[in-house]
Amino acid sequence: MKLAEALALRADASRRAERLRSRITGSARYQEGEAPAEDAAALLAESGEVLDELESLIRRINRTNAATEVEGGTLTDALARRDVLRLRHGMLTSAADAAAGDGQRGFRQLRSELKMIPALPVADLRSQADDLARRLREVDTLIQRTNWEADLLD
Repeated sequence: MKLAEALALRADASRRAERLRSRITGSARYQEGEAPAEDAAALLAESGEVLDELESLIRRINRTNAATEVEGGTLTDALARRDVLRLRHGMLTSAADAAAGDGQRGFRQLRSELKMIPALPVADLRSQADDLARRLREVDTLIQRTNWEADLLD
């Protein structure tokens, strides 16, 4: 099985576990004289199986990520790089938006009102954000390609 397939299975198992949680809590109590909508004990047992499967997938994915070499490091390193690039990009775009006055009143009605002046160079921030977005796309493409090339470890 390829790593990408395991990632899809992990996402599916997570969604199934969350749906089971909702169904369990909805069926955990019922009114006297009525029948519960579903058997909460059976749902709880099913959730145990789904969570065991999820744990196994997570362990195998983590082992594969740590052992798979990609440009200058492991896949785990690339994932960390991608996460931080996303954070940096978000930080720069938020700073540029705030300095540009996005979402704020950008005009003065009277000459006596104070003028708002940006404390940061908006054009430079947007240029840096564009560069980070390009780097982020490159790292993400590397990760996606590797996910489809790497075999899942046991």
